[in-house]
Amino acid sequence: MNIKKMMSLVNDVKPYEKGTANMWTDEYISKQLLKVHINPDINTASRKEESIDKIINWILEQLYKNDGYILDLGCGPGLYTEKLAKKGYKVTGVDFSQNSIEYAKNSAIQNNLDVNYICENYLKLEFKEKFDLIIMIYCDFGVLSIEEREMLLENVYEALKPGGIFIFDALNKYTIDNLTFERNWEFSKGGFWQNKPYLCLSQSSHFPEKKAILDENIIIDEENNYKIYRFWNHYFNEDDIKNIFKKLGFKKVKNYENILENNGLYNDKGVTFYKVIK
Repeated sequence: MNIKKMMSLVNDVKPYEKGTANMWTDEYISKQLLKVHINPDINTASRKEESIDKIINWILEQLYKNDGYILDLGCGPGLYTEKLAKKGYKVTGVDFSQNSIEYAKNSAIQNNLDVNYICENYLKLEFKEKFDLIIMIYCDFGVLSIEEREMLLENVYEALKPGGIFIFDALNKYTIDNLTFERNWEFSKGGFWQNKPYLCLSQSSHFPEKKAILDENIIIDEENNYKIYRFWNHYFNEDDIKNIFKKLGFKKVKNYENILENNGLYNDKGVTFYKVIK
């Protein structure tokens, strides 16, 4: 193992520097992620069902109509899309994890639901004034770089009908004040990252000048090959969000606190919900 190289990988990360691998498209890891997504007893990759129901009821209160077209960006295995479709909405779900989309499609068939699922990067979508509501849930808004965020919001603006609503959630300063940024390591005979022995070097970091946080995992196998998985996120306040959307021509931005009342990252008052009107 090249110790100097490992030290550089861990210590010299620049803002928004990407890893060497993507877990969402990795054939093995994406299957592990799907298992976590659909496990109703944990809230690691998605929220528990009681929280999902609460969020959906709140979202539909903002929509003020009993029908219409909804787009779910980063829909995963369809936890939100199915519930919305059961309420009579015409729903499209987008995710670039093939395993998640295939699971969602099969589940929709089994439940006799008409949901349109697309396996694609949502930054590449092109819709024109089709949707009454677009949602982006579980703090996905913050994982994008500034350039990616601008691409996303241009697409969202084009895809919404006049008066359409964009609803998303994002981390706030409470999350940062209650996080600990540290390093850990783990030996495994085979687990989440791969089905053969590995060493996992993990660290979380704070980039206050960017209001960004990084979770990084370096996976080293028995032949000293390595893969780097980096997960960026941002935290915002109300003014941050208003300034972002004001530049793009959206009419109104409103924030909602304390929608979630559980414990833990992405599940407590460290998450703010936002409603933006075109």
